[in-house]
Amino acid sequence: MSAQRKSELYLLVVTIIWGSTFVISKALLDHASPLFYCGVRFLLAAGIVLALYFRRVVVIPISTIIKGSVLGGLLFVGFALQTIGLQYTTASKNAFFTGLLVVLTPIVHYSVQNILKLVRKPLKYGNIFGVICAAIGLYLLTSPSGGAFNFGDAMTLGCALMFALYIVYLDFASSEPDKLQLTYVQFVFCGILGLLSAWFFEDIRMEFTPNFVWSLLYLTIFATVISMWVQNKFQGYTTPTRAAVIFSLEPVIAAIFAYYVRGENIGMLGIAGGVFIMTGLLLSEFSDYIPGLKQSVVRET
Repeated sequence: MSAQRKSELYLLVVTIIWGSTFVISKALLDHASPLFYCGVRFLLAAGIVLALYFRRVVVIPISTIIKGSVLGGLLFVGFALQTIGLQYTTASKNAFFTGLLVVLTPIVHYSVQNILKLVRKPLKYGNIFGVICAAIGLYLLTSPSGGAFNFGDAMTLGCALMFALYIVYLDFASSEPDKLQLTYVQFVFCGILGLLSAWFFEDIRMEFTPNFVWSLLYLTIFATVISMWVQNKFQGYTTPTRAAVIFSLEPVIAAIFAYYVRGENIGMLGIAGGVFIMTGLLLSEFSDYIPGLKQSVVRET
């Protein structure tokens, strides 16, 4: 198996973990304010990394600190908007709107490549058709049964934009040699921003019930420490657009969890949307082997 295929398999596992977090976070917010929860979650993640890999993260190069801080800022804004939005919409819709990052990522990537002149990676017709299918799927999943567009949906749209920016910048920052250091800086910066924002903008609350503690530990260890490290380490072996299409499976997985845990029903159109997203994933993933889809959209001169 090639390094790219292996990295994309790891990203798929991460996507499954992230898909399980929406219903957990929805329940967790009954016991905590969103910004303070984000701060605690990421500082706890930073503490775990520090305890396990103290010698690797105690001295960090300036370039890693700068890039990790930028990533941490994007990560915090994205998670904050997503978590706040989750208070005003369903877990399914929150996941679906977050999944719009699959549409925004190639747009952001194209802008970054051509305006800021960063390292170019080819965009193939298979990627474009994959994104189109994923966008149709997300529309079908979102529109049929979730109700009117609301404040929570708007917050989550902002989250999708931040995560698209994060994916594209991570592609640039992946040149850093130690991905664990890069991940650690993100956690610290994101956690500090969370606590500072909570101090200024919300009434801080957190109830440490047994279910809350177990949920927080799952979200911190699996959905934050392990998943973010895997994304930081392996996303650089594929393109941002292909990574975004893999991540588009997240709302499908989240909808399944929401159905069985919270009884949220996406309906027949929602199922059709899931099929479109799977089609988009396969078109993008296997574009190298499909005649007519493996050509680059813009040929290098």
